[in-house]
Amino acid sequence: MNAEAPRTLSETWRAAARAAALVAIDPVGLGGASLRAAAGPVRDRWLAWLRHLLPEGTPFRRAPAGIDDDRLLGGLDLVATLQAGRPVIGRGILAEADGGIVVIAMAERLPGAVAGRLASVLDGRAVRLEREGLAATLETHLGIVALDEGREADERPPDALLDRLAFLIDLTAVSHRETGDPGIDPAAIAAARARLSSVAVSDARLEALCGSAAAVAIASLRAPILALRAARALAALDGRGEVTDEDVAEAFRLVLAPRARAFPPPPPQEGEDETEAPPDEADRGDQTPPPDDPPGADEMPQDQGPEETEERPLTAEELQNLVLEAAEAILPEDLLAQLRAGMSGLKTTRTRGETGARARPGVGGRPAGSRPGEPRRGARLDLVSTLRAAAPWQPLRTRGRDPGAGGPRVAVRREDFRVGVRKPTIRRTTIFAVDASGSSALNRLAEAKGAVELLLAECYVRRDRVALVAFRNRDAELVLEPTRSLARAKKALAGLAGGGATPLARGIDAALACADGVRRKGEDPAIVLLTDGKTNIGRSGEPGREAAREDALAAAGEARAGGIVALVVDISRAGQPLAREIAAAMGARYLALPYADAATLSSAVAAALPAQRG
Repeated sequence: MNAEAPRTLSETWRAAARAAALVAIDPVGLGGASLRAAAGPVRDRWLAWLRHLLPEGTPFRRAPAGIDDDRLLGGLDLVATLQAGRPVIGRGILAEADGGIVVIAMAERLPGAVAGRLASVLDGRAVRLEREGLAATLETHLGIVALDEGREADERPPDALLDRLAFLIDLTAVSHRETGDPGIDPAAIAAARARLSSVAVSDARLEALCGSAAAVAIASLRAPILALRAARALAALDGRGEVTDEDVAEAFRLVLAPRARAFPPPPPQEGEDETEAPPDEADRGDQTPPPDDPPGADEMPQDQGPEETEERPLTAEELQNLVLEAAEAILPEDLLAQLRAGMSGLKTTRTRGETGARARPGVGGRPAGSRPGEPRRGARLDLVSTLRAAAPWQPLRTRGRDPGAGGPRVAVRREDFRVGVRKPTIRRTTIFAVDASGSSALNRLAEAKGAVELLLAECYVRRDRVALVAFRNRDAELVLEPTRSLARAKKALAGLAGGGATPLARGIDAALACADGVRRKGEDPAIVLLTDGKTNIGRSGEPGREAAREDALAAAGEARAGGIVALVVDISRAGQPLAREIAAAMGARYLALPYADAATLSSAVAAALPAQRG
């Protein structure tokens, strides 16, 4: 590391560097860290700093995005197996990194199944293989650094992994000029490693950590355990044999504060306990004489002065209050703003890469494993998987064969054949057709906007494109062409004004025209129609309720004939029969949510739309 430091190190960087030092001291006990930062010099410098603090020769492996199980966990070493004539186990990255660190790239896109495997390895400190005819346990002790490149608040690594990592570090607001060497000597890390097992902690400080976690509404029991390990590592780093109050406070800042889901209760004000007498004393009335007046300062015995100034150990309650007093300055400002507004810790459900198409053998799409079968009807032979299936049987199949008699070196039978399975890559575009007429504005336009904004965020997580169609007065317009830009979609939605007549048929036509353009590009469109079910303008632009109704039903029938996946959301106050008829004509699901707020509407639409996509 460069010994030169900039004039001013960011406090966020100092805390991140301190966390890296603790990971270097106890990577197994602390689990590691989640590092939220874009690819660039700041993230590279933190990783280089961590590697600098680790002992020389410590494994430091990188797991790329989309790594398969064979490389991550290990499995059958095909080359060695064919050479030896018996199954040979190959070690994966997790087993190779025993005693070191594994860096997971693009952890915000990590599939839940892979996160579960990583969590199992961190919990059991071993890789358990039970696949391809193998059964083995490879012991490994390691820490994980999950690189988080997410841009939105709900883009983050899976909770199953984050729950096992002590530090949730966010360096997105730190510039390269604010980074540097915080002055931690690698020799101190080595000494702390040797001292860590002998560091003690009192019951009061342990109780204070648990109470602090409960005070900020941290539900996971792992969080205070990780905070305790961090406090012990801090004491070892500073050369102490016991955890101090300062170690507890710093452990709260580094481990618990980023996980806070509630604002801590304020400490009692001075004199608050004096406003009411204790129940037992209040019941006595005048039977108990008041105590004598305390002596004045000049009447106090001189020999009591030193005793009053002696420090005494803080109780668990006092220590917890001391830790929580600084919580408001520690917790992120955006979290405090949400908590004060009553939005404590909303949890979003993410769905990654839903395609709605089942994996099948073929030549198109992305690989999705293999299955037993023969290479016919466009299916391609997966040679590696075929050899893997045949390898464990070679000792039996070649038993008694004369090596000099010739013949194939590997005995492959029909039951060994594996064909590649591919999942079609379908890009989706969700078209929101929003009724912005005067009747809708009086009813639910504001709530519909809120629901669409939440749905836009869901589409962004799934990497779907979105488009926005608005219809009011006598026409409909494509307010936002298909895009993946969440900022553009939100801006277009915010500027959507309400008022005027309801040209429902033209709104459906505009959505269908957009869907047709999407299909021409090889993508899969879906329409979400939000309307109050009232229409008075027909396709010709002329007023007339009956003609407008017939035109709307005709447009809906065209959507069904075109096979467009659709969803109709009735946002009227009492529900309208025409909205239900429109849904039936479109072959779409109908949702009537007269009392739903934006969040409920978003959840209902998000749950209904994928069901139509399969």
